[in-house]
Amino acid sequence: MTPMSPENRALLMRANRLLGAALVENNLVKVEDLEKANEKLFEIIATQNVRQSTLLGVLSNHMKVIQEDDVLAYVTEHDPVGLIDLRNYEVSEDLRKSVDIGVCWATWTVPFDREDDFYSVATAYYLSSAVRKHWEKVLNAPIIWYATTLEMIADYLEKMETDRAASPGTPKT
Repeated sequence: MTPMSPENRALLMRANRLLGAALVENNLVKVEDLEKANEKLFEIIATQNVRQSTLLGVLSNHMKVIQEDDVLAYVTEHDPVGLIDLRNYEVSEDLRKSVDIGVCWATWTVPFDREDDFYSVATAYYLSSAVRKHWEKVLNAPIIWYATTLEMIADYLEKMETDRAASPGTPKT
């Protein structure tokens, strides 16, 4: 895995900052827990381990102050978002070739299907307005949003990276 570009690192920081603010604003975590989680997140980001560079992962897996299922339940109750299990989705050739995997890691989001002019996008970071705005700008098309877990996003991205490595002529971002 290549180191994160400065642009993607800035996007990762903004995505996590706004996710944290939304979690506090919606009473899903306490400010004190968010501050501790941010300290841990900065340590992880410094190691260049993209799979671990997630505020939600720190809060749920390391600190155990929130469960991802609670975030998913909150999102689907309060926003027009479905749930998706990406385990059985094949990475389409079009998206495998065109999607910037570094941006996907930075936002914990992946476009997984395109039908006509609509994109289906799965994210573990729906509550981060920076993530939604970024993908709306990049895709420049209507988006059908789905919530999913960090693990499903990570597994899907690793599968996409493997597929790219096996396909000659595909960008390796």
